[in-house]
Amino acid sequence: MSTIAETTIEADPKLPIIRMRREFTATPEQLFRAHTDPRLFAQWAGPNGMQTRVEEWDARSGGSWRYVATRDGERYAFRGCFHDVRPERIVQTFTFEGQPDGVALETLWFEDLGGGRTLLHAQSLVDSFEDRDAWLASGMEVGVNEGYAKLDGMLADGTV
Repeated sequence: MSTIAETTIEADPKLPIIRMRREFTATPEQLFRAHTDPRLFAQWAGPNGMQTRVEEWDARSGGSWRYVATRDGERYAFRGCFHDVRPERIVQTFTFEGQPDGVALETLWFEDLGGGRTLLHAQSLVDSFEDRDAWLASGMEVGVNEGYAKLDGMLADGTV
C-alpha cells in the first residue's frame, strides 16, 4: 500500500488568501533549492504533461522571473518578482499573463520537522474574493498536487 501526499488547500474566510501546506521527505535546504533553481523548478512545476520553459529567473531579493507552460498547443505565461529570498522563506509576486491585472503576493516558508521531513507552507494573497474563488475553481489543486508529486520523485531519486 502506498500513500500519496496531498496538499492541504484552504481559503481564508475573512481575507482573499489561499493557504497551502504539504509535507515532504526533504530538508528545508532541498525545498529551497527546488524553488529557486530554474532547472529544477522547470522539471516539477505544474500538472503532468505540461512542459515548463523558464525564460527569466533571478532568484534573489529584487530579482524577477518568467516562465511559459505549454501542452498540446495551449500556452500559459507567468511572471513575477522575488521580493525576499532567504533559505527559510521566499516572498514573490505572481501574475498569470492571461489576466495581467491580477497580481498575487506569495509567501513560502519551510518548517523543519526533523528526521529529514519538512512542511512547506505557501500563502497567496490575491486582489479580491472573486479572484481567490476563481483560482480555487480553476482546478489548481490538480496542478499543485501533480507538480509536488513530481518533486517527491526528484527528491527520492536524488535529483534535488
